[in-house]
Amino acid sequence: MTQTEIWTVGRLLTWTTDYLRKKGSDSARLDAEVLLAHARQCQRIELYTAFDQEPDEPVKASFREMVVRRAEGTPVAYLVGHKEFYSIDFRVNPDCLIPRPETEHLVVAAIDAAKVIAKSPSSESGSTTRPLMIADVCTGSGCIAVAIAKHLPNARVFASDISDAALAVAKHNATQHSLDSRIQFFSGDLLEAIPPSDTVEQFDLIVSNPPYISQTEYEQLSKGVREYEPKSALLSGTTGLEISERLISQATARIAEGGFMIIETSPMLAKQLADVFDRSQGWAIQPTIKDLQGHARIVVARRTG
Repeated sequence: MTQTEIWTVGRLLTWTTDYLRKKGSDSARLDAEVLLAHARQCQRIELYTAFDQEPDEPVKASFREMVVRRAEGTPVAYLVGHKEFYSIDFRVNPDCLIPRPETEHLVVAAIDAAKVIAKSPSSESGSTTRPLMIADVCTGSGCIAVAIAKHLPNARVFASDISDAALAVAKHNATQHSLDSRIQFFSGDLLEAIPPSDTVEQFDLIVSNPPYISQTEYEQLSKGVREYEPKSALLSGTTGLEISERLISQATARIAEGGFMIIETSPMLAKQLADVFDRSQGWAIQPTIKDLQGHARIVVARRTG
């Protein structure tokens, strides 16, 4: 971009799209629009009515800085500080994973499971006698906990994470969406972070998007993920199943009969994760849910005893 040329909104988008595409972005146009809208402090759709307008110099300077950082690999969500998930806007920063569309399938599965529990003749959890008790383990930004709480008004959510920095982001998101009275946060390891109490001893539903990347897969991740998103929220261990296996073991005593456990995993590990439930006994495996690309992504099991 030279200083002597008139850089209208339309021209900035065209040039930046081409530039970011050459730098390896597979969503170059979207990246350019999100960054410019952020620099102009407007909605992305408003760019289309401002194509012939020239942003002032502070806006262009801010935009140029973000474009340079994006070209270096910094994820767009970290540059603008937020990300939409399940039609809800969430604050994000490098202390937590960026919410991904695949994880929305987990939220849908949780809402569907809650409906099944509510219809169960042996369960009071769906009735007015008490709220549905839900645990969101490895909550990160809190996107799953907030989305579930928003769409299940008769639910209390207990969210845990080993990262205090991530929990600070999650607490902000819960407060931002006026759900902090129904979401309680705990710092610590998996379900062990949520001690049994008079409020909740067993859960009706346990959901998690835990670290599930194996060491081999981690080394093959894109630069934008490997070098910018928190390693502790991605890497599980040698196999990728280590954390999910521990979580299932802990859940055996913490989930009510007839309750559901829903875990996101790698498509390469979905069958193995279902086998973990089988070996643990007392679980009925439900159909594995595929993402929009047709990859096995969400493993669901129901507690039978």
